[in-house]
Amino acid sequence: MSVRSLVQDSGAPGWLSTILPTLAPRRLGIMAGSTDWFRDSFRTEYEKQNAALGRFNLAIFGKTGVGKSTLINAIFGEEVARTGIGEPVTRGSHLYLDKVGHLGIVDTQGLEVGKDNKQILSELDKAMTQMRQLPLSEQIHVAWYCIRGMDRRFEEAEADFVRRLDGMGLPVILVLTQVPMRGGYVHPDAVLLAEQIMAKRLPIVAERPFMTYAKADEFAGQPAYGLKELLDATFRVAPEGVQGALVAAQEIDQVRKSQEANKYIAGAAASAAAAAATPIPFSDAALLVPIQLGMMARIAQIYKIKFERAALMAIASTTAATQLGRATFTGLLKMVPGAGTIVGGVVGAGVASTFTYSMGQAWLTLCQRVIKGKLGTGGTVVDNDELREVFMEEFRKRIKLGPKQLRAASETDPNLIDSRKRG
Repeated sequence: MSVRSLVQDSGAPGWLSTILPTLAPRRLGIMAGSTDWFRDSFRTEYEKQNAALGRFNLAIFGKTGVGKSTLINAIFGEEVARTGIGEPVTRGSHLYLDKVGHLGIVDTQGLEVGKDNKQILSELDKAMTQMRQLPLSEQIHVAWYCIRGMDRRFEEAEADFVRRLDGMGLPVILVLTQVPMRGGYVHPDAVLLAEQIMAKRLPIVAERPFMTYAKADEFAGQPAYGLKELLDATFRVAPEGVQGALVAAQEIDQVRKSQEANKYIAGAAASAAAAAATPIPFSDAALLVPIQLGMMARIAQIYKIKFERAALMAIASTTAATQLGRATFTGLLKMVPGAGTIVGGVVGAGVASTFTYSMGQAWLTLCQRVIKGKLGTGGTVVDNDELREVFMEEFRKRIKLGPKQLRAASETDPNLIDSRKRG
């Protein structure tokens, strides 16, 4: 199979689509129809990664008015507030599961904590028993029990409710909401309430309540606080199998998102190297494409970038080098350790891993800038020229890495360092 026919048949994105034009008898761009092929392939990988991440399910309890919705929205995003009541966890149940991306929220409808505890706990016990037979993503993983921090009273019925949750096997995090803070000190009434709760020695995470103020009040000069600490506690007790879903669902810890993305990029680079451990001919090089598309789809999921927008971004960025022309990319190619093997018509492990890693890091930077509103995108409208420029700038930075540098960079990449500084 000729190089030209390979490009035409596969429409291959990523480093493969950029290398091939440099080797063809004449310059080749993105072939007619390849955009549709790319979108379909990217959709397949996007859906695979969506399923692989699964869903983190959080049960949240508390009396009316404690601020459960405000707390959820502050940590997981305003989109959660616009959803409906979801679906009953079991037939006829007053417990509803509301699914928003990689997050599931279990809440009560028609029953009130404090008044209907017996029925709520009975229905929850039944649901937990049935859910244990289901995949992990369909089970409840953590419970938040919320109390308004200025209520001054913690009733024995509430303590019994917490003990029952623990008895069902749920890690329980007790949250004091709407707790004012001034000069680094929380309100004395909330301190007394927390001491009252701790005196009961309840089976709660960290053996203490977590104090929070979910939404800043600029008029009163009251900042939001305690959300990151609450999220960290949730990560500590969430099952390993849903940690990735929790990373993707939350919106306040960008360091965790960057770490998760970097981990996946390193894995994709290793997979690409393994695929090319025995140098592969160009006719087989398209085998690397799913690895790269899967990597890009996974990172888009981590940053909550919906398919349509992610696909447009991916098409713009992966065609960047081709648009820049043969001379520019040939210069980049010379920087790649082991690139000489390409001239002989094969792709080696070093080239495959370096290109995949560089692609991943460039794509990660692109996603980070888009979700922070630092690129000219809105909805599904993208500025292709700006996306290409950013992608190629980041790609150039990393394409010079050798094998040892690649391994080191996968552990401490500039993206990770920068995000820590910004966080």
